[in-house]
Amino acid sequence: MRKLSSTRPRVLVLGIGNILWADEGFGVRVVEAFHQSYSVSDNVTVLDGGTQGLYLVQFVMETDYLIVFDAIDYGLSPGTLKIVENDEVPKFTGARKMSLHQTGFQEVLSAADLLGHYPEKLALIGCQPVDLEDWGGPLTEPVKAVIPEAIRTAVAILKGWGIEARARSGGIVPSLLGNDLDFDNYEQRQPH
Repeated sequence: MRKLSSTRPRVLVLGIGNILWADEGFGVRVVEAFHQSYSVSDNVTVLDGGTQGLYLVQFVMETDYLIVFDAIDYGLSPGTLKIVENDEVPKFTGARKMSLHQTGFQEVLSAADLLGHYPEKLALIGCQPVDLEDWGGPLTEPVKAVIPEAIRTAVAILKGWGIEARARSGGIVPSLLGNDLDFDNYEQRQPH
């Protein structure tokens, strides 16, 4: 663990997952909704990590505090949120491999640790998926329903860390995802 390099910690709010496999897209959809709902100061980065795996090491290494949204098979009821913090997080990012990104993120944390740049504070906001087999399908209703709770949880964790997230009061917010992959264009599209 490293000491904070400035008076303001560098914070990363990260969503990981694959929107092409139904509930596997939970983390990406939550970070997207967080970005649409809240503004943050310039020491906070909100990032769609998708399935980038080890490419995320540089972002983690530049971070003092890290929040991760992800679909995690905890063996709980579908749509259940579970929050894991600090040293417990790596145990859950590799608990039951559901996709390529999950093992990749465990490796990201290990690489950051080996390189001496592990986040001082770490929180995983995970959701028990329902369906990971629906290629091109949207989030299931139980998983989609907990997105607001996942966002409120992240805002509370940030507040506990002394980081303010301010509710947006309207206006156009640039999309976090490009190429019409944002929730409104991708998951709300009409069948052909």
